[in-house]
Amino acid sequence: MKQRVLFFDLARCVAAVAVIAIHVLAPYRHELNSIPFGEWFTAITINGFSRWAVPVFILITGALMLSDQRPFDAKYYVQRRLGKVLIPFIVWSLFYTYLSGWSLEGFDSGVSWQVLAESYHHYTYYHLGFFYYFIPLYFVIPFLQIMLRNYGDKSIYALTGVWLFTTLLFLLGIDGPWSHELWLYTGYLPLGYILYKKVPLTKTTMWSIVTLGGLALFATVFMVVDASLVAEKYTVGRWLSYKTLNTVIIASMVFLLCRYFGEGLSDKSNQLVSFVSKYSLGIYLLHPIFLWPMKEFGWYQGHPAWVIPLWVLIGGAGALWMSWLLAKSSKTRWLLP
Repeated sequence: MKQRVLFFDLARCVAAVAVIAIHVLAPYRHELNSIPFGEWFTAITINGFSRWAVPVFILITGALMLSDQRPFDAKYYVQRRLGKVLIPFIVWSLFYTYLSGWSLEGFDSGVSWQVLAESYHHYTYYHLGFFYYFIPLYFVIPFLQIMLRNYGDKSIYALTGVWLFTTLLFLLGIDGPWSHELWLYTGYLPLGYILYKKVPLTKTTMWSIVTLGGLALFATVFMVVDASLVAEKYTVGRWLSYKTLNTVIIASMVFLLCRYFGEGLSDKSNQLVSFVSKYSLGIYLLHPIFLWPMKEFGWYQGHPAWVIPLWVLIGGAGALWMSWLLAKSSKTRWLLP
């Protein structure tokens, strides 16, 4: 049990940090030929090296939910699983609808109303897109649980194998029914279960996944940089998608590395990791509040090598503090998943 707690805590922490980094570096992405190439390349490299963040959150969910042996209770599932995420998502979507109307010129209610009108199919703020494909997975999980219990691990292996092949097809631009967003995100759930329960943490396994993950990282950054230089503008194809084989491999590497090193944390490190992990989804929801001044006032002038870590620290620490503050009161605790 201790290993499991440390493992998931560490994975949530690194994923939360990577998510913030992706959002901090956003202003640099389209600055090719406008800023020194070295600065642009640094930001793009960090971007390519961080795309595993959201998939890791889904891998964690799959590992937890599919390894749960308790009988399915629909009422408990809706209230304690789905409701715990859905209700805060709705509330914060409304908050960010309001925030989206603010700019240096003041508040424009027309912008907020337009964002609200489109919210049924488009997220109200840039980071909330995660929930548009994460929440539907809660309707898939019970069927995966039934499949696993009735047909065993072989059914999960087969499903994951087919899914991995379709992520390759999607990366290559070969579209079909397998290109549906729900399917391409669903596969992370059984993969998380397999990586957690079935993959042994041997030296051979770790060297293999690190080698594959390293090659995938290099290929991702190289393809994005090369395509952008050829087009003379920022372009990524599908290499930075969460639904492609390269990202799956990288996310699997990070997941297994966290699992491998989770037990090696010192007591003080474990306390810090556990604390941050407790509020990881709160950090995800709240960090854009602390990044708003950076984006609106253009406070990202400077080399990304120091600007990005600085704002990751500011955004992460601010969101952690606000999450902790909201969790202290029973009147606001429900606002955080």
